[in-house]
This record gives sequence, structure tokens and C-alpha cells, in this order.
Amino acid sequence: MCRLIALTSDEPQSPMLAIRALDVMREGHDGSGVGLFLSDLGGPFEELKGLPILSGIFTSEGVKRLDQYMASLGFAPKHNISIRNSKTPPPGTPRRDTYVICAYDYPQAWEGLDQKEIELRLMLARLDLRQVGEEHEDMIVYSFWPDVIMLKEIGDPLMVSEYLELGREELKARVILAQGRQNTNYAINLYACHPFFIQGFASMTNGENTAFVPNREYLMSRGFPGYVGYQSDSEVFTHIAHYTLNSLGLGIEAYKHVITPLQDEDIESHPDGGFLKQLKHSCRRLIIDGPNCVIGRLPDNTLFLVQDRKKLRPAIAGGRKGIYAFSSEMCGLEAAIPDRDKSMDFQPMHLDTVIIPSDRSEVRVCSQMEALSLLH
Repeated sequence: MCRLIALTSDEPQSPMLAIRALDVMREGHDGSGVGLFLSDLGGPFEELKGLPILSGIFTSEGVKRLDQYMASLGFAPKHNISIRNSKTPPPGTPRRDTYVICAYDYPQAWEGLDQKEIELRLMLARLDLRQVGEEHEDMIVYSFWPDVIMLKEIGDPLMVSEYLELGREELKARVILAQGRQNTNYAINLYACHPFFIQGFASMTNGENTAFVPNREYLMSRGFPGYVGYQSDSEVFTHIAHYTLNSLGLGIEAYKHVITPLQDEDIESHPDGGFLKQLKHSCRRLIIDGPNCVIGRLPDNTLFLVQDRKKLRPAIAGGRKGIYAFSSEMCGLEAAIPDRDKSMDFQPMHLDTVIIPSDRSEVRVCSQMEALSLLH
């Protein structure tokens, strides 16, 4: 199994807070990899919140290729962090030339474009760079989006984070998703490491999805160019959230009705039974098979947590006003937010969607048996 921690805080926090919470849960992951997603950034990137940030790993030749590509589109570097380390990497961690985190000014040619077109072009640029990097084996590109930084690497999460000095002020963020990975493959492809990201949506998973093939095929049939890649059976969870909100126009409380719909007899008695029956039929190839615990972030920095019907993966939510967390285990939550009212901690069951809104005011729980707010 993997271990997950998601934090949301009014004040920017160091990624090391999440990494140390992962470390106390180390019995649940084998130290084969770490993935980190940061948003609602502090430090120098807070002043550049509207500008896209590119995150990835590059060889020296890859950096040159990146610079040429970005210049050809008209992007100009605005603020750059290049993480290089001459020290010996931790055991199992490859030596890299550089980890790049760079914010760019938009091309002048993009002035006047609507937001949807800008978001499409940013995604296509990331996909182009990923393809070029795979062809030349000199670039791994995780994200290219405003107010988002992503880092993924092979090795023990704490050792890798200390090696890369991720406690630096420049990387503080108000929303942090981190996963300690257990390697279930013979070789690790970093694109298969969680969290996954598409157009402001991010998610990470503890579990397995044996319905991956029909999920993937349905998404790829939608004609949306971002539904590609799929080095992991868990990446579909991110894309299904994107599809549910962006294409179907539903809220996050409907997400579970897509991936784990109610039994037919429960739909019959549900206040939105007619709609849910139609949704279950039209999206039946998006139904997942677990067990899975999915933790995610929406474009407005809302966090969500869901379990599938098998509910065999642990998770807990808790915190206090201004800082909340989702964690795979109680000890991870305790490490991240020890000064909370523990009587308010909540462990979700298979019908629950747990939501921490972007104002970090509460932990909200909605059940699949309740009416959908967007339909009333």
C-alpha cells in the first residue's frame, strides 16, 4: 500500500511538514518513491499567482530544448528555481542534472484569449514537452499551470526531500498533497507516481483499480486531448474528477455517484433517483473497482476524500479552523496537526465524500444518500 497526506492551511507551510507526516507512516510504504503537489503558493511565487509554472526534471540538453521550445511559443522566464545537488543521492535515487521550477510570462500572442483557450494551450504545451522528453530521454514534465508546483522522485520520501532541500522558503504552500509510494511494478516510471494532475485537478490514491481499462477507454473516447498517458491505473481518478466537473457540469458531491454509483434499490428511493439512474447508465464505464482511497484537490483549492464501496483502505480527516488535513493514518494526522480537537476527527465510510472548502472553515461530509445540491 501507499500512504497519503493532504494539508490545507491559511498560512503557507513547508512541504517538510507533510513529508514528516509520511515518515511516521513509513510502515505503510516502502520508500520506493515520493510525489509532491503544491498550490496556493507562498514565497516569491505568491506574487506571480496568475502566471504558469513549469515543474520537471531535466538533463542539461533537456534544459536547452526546454528553453528553445518555450521561446518558440513566446513564453519568457519570470522566476526560476533550479535544484542541483552535488552530494551523493540517497540509496536508489538517480543522480539528476537539475530539477526545474520556472514561472513564465504569457506570450503576447495570447492576449485576448478566453480562459478556456488559455487552459487548453497550457495543457497541450505540457503534453508536447512530455512527448519530446520521452523521445529524447532528457525531460520529465509534471505540470505547467498557474500556482502549481509538482515534484516526484524515486527513493525514500524523507531522504529525498532532505537531499533536495525542500524545506526552503521558496516552496512553502497553503495546499500540499504528498504520497509515499510502495512500488508495485518492477521498474518505476515517474509518470506513474502520484499525485496526478490535469488542468487544476490533482489526486492521489492508495489502492488499485481493476476497472482501469474500461475507465481509460471511456475517457479516451471523449475526444479531450488531455485524457492520455495512463502509466498508472490511478490516473483515471484525476481525469474522472475533471470530466465530472468540467464536462458534466456537476459538483464534487456527484463524483462518487460516477465512480461508485448506488445500488439500484437505493437509487429508486433517492430524492434524485431519476437523474442518478441516467448518470449511472451513461457513465457506467467510469465505475471503478477497488479497494481505493482517493484524495484530491479542485482548481479552487478545495480538498476532497472518497472511498470506494470495498472501503479497505484507511483514511482520516481532522484539524482546526485554518488548518486541516487528510491522512492515511491517525499517526500522520497527529504529526501534521497535533493541536486539534481529536474528538472531531472523522473516518469516512464508503458512502461519504469529505470536503475541506477553500476557506478552510470546516470538514464537511456529504453522503450519497443525500440530495445533490446542484439539482435543487
